[in-house]
Amino acid sequence: MFECVAKNVELPGIHIYAMKRFFDDRGFFMEVMRKDLEELFESDELVQANVSVTFPGIVRAWHRHIRGQNDYFVLLQGVARICAYDDEDGSPTRGKLFEIHVHAQEPRIVRIPGKYWHGFMALGDERAMMLYFVTRLYNAKNPDEERRPWNDPTILDPRTGKPYDWFRPPHR
Repeated sequence: MFECVAKNVELPGIHIYAMKRFFDDRGFFMEVMRKDLEELFESDELVQANVSVTFPGIVRAWHRHIRGQNDYFVLLQGVARICAYDDEDGSPTRGKLFEIHVHAQEPRIVRIPGKYWHGFMALGDERAMMLYFVTRLYNAKNPDEERRPWNDPTILDPRTGKPYDWFRPPHR
């Protein structure tokens, strides 16, 4: 069971779906992906699944996929902030930033079109375990990605007009 929480939020193509957990005396069961969720997948075909474990306070950003890969993130453990940023010339959303906090206790699928610079940070005091599905097979000899430093000063936070600060206090 999935419920659309948000679609095309700050940036077109970003979708957020809540997942339902079914509890019983043994624990819980949760569907993570279903081929029949056309609204979530659009025309995407998922071809690879990966798991990433990130230590608290570590930022895994920024990168984008230059040949059209889209990513689907599901946090399995911990707390994380996922961000995406559009700096495409001529884009009507150039300079916009998407940001969401995800928690493993409230499971979500977050779809990020690969054309946006994106990444995440493990928050709190436990590891963040991220399961993510992609629409292109990884090719180590010719990866579909460009990278920027996690603290790239050219990625601006539209709320402040200053470089995006992964470590800013949450109340500011």
